[in-house]
Amino acid sequence: MRFRPCIDLHGGRVKQIVGGSLRDDATLQTNFESALPPAYYAEIYQRDALPGGHVIMLGPGNEEAAAEALAAYPGGLQLGGGITDNNAPQWLERGAGGVIATSFVFRGGQLHEDNLERLAASTSPQRLILDLSCAPDESGRYVVATERWQRLTDFEITAANLQQLASCCCEFLIHGTQVEGKQAGIDERLVALLGDISPLPTTYAGGVRFMDDVDRIDRLAQGRLDYTVGSALDLFGGSGVKYDDLVQRHR
Repeated sequence: MRFRPCIDLHGGRVKQIVGGSLRDDATLQTNFESALPPAYYAEIYQRDALPGGHVIMLGPGNEEAAAEALAAYPGGLQLGGGITDNNAPQWLERGAGGVIATSFVFRGGQLHEDNLERLAASTSPQRLILDLSCAPDESGRYVVATERWQRLTDFEITAANLQQLASCCCEFLIHGTQVEGKQAGIDERLVALLGDISPLPTTYAGGVRFMDDVDRIDRLAQGRLDYTVGSALDLFGGSGVKYDDLVQRHR
């Protein structure tokens, strides 16, 4: 179980937001906006030997900020946000350790295997991470959510479906979209499910408020999941979790 740090970018700035509020018909709920550049955070993660964190571009206008973060920690950060088979190779050349994709792979509420194959061919599966952030549907099944988490697909998070994807990528990044950014506790049912069925290294994100929640992820997932902490982290203005404590735990 490893701590995977994050740098979320919106409007070219490092922010922590409630992910479900990123939509055209709603007011963006921002928990934190940093006056510091993305490179500041990337340099801290490099100093503390925390590879495999993710930089997420939340909408347009973040390319320059993302490139700055990648340059500050070459090969140490994964990049997501608008990744396609056309731009993925360029981001790898600019220093991304891997690229994270969702919307290019899931279109119109369905998995597009041809797009997945094209993306894997342009990057190699060893450098492709699939974002399978999900929410429960009406029947309680966890299904992948796309289009800023506003559209549920028909792709269920099951052992068979994750195994189907495993040959095309090296990791999964999975936000519990119902709890992400709210600091109201983790999605325990999702964490336990992922710990049981994921065939690849998987990072869980969403809902962490105190260090007890990190311990709960460890226990429920039997130590098989990595995790990230956003709005609760003192590095991002939070009060529930201390960054230095996570570094010590990671070591």
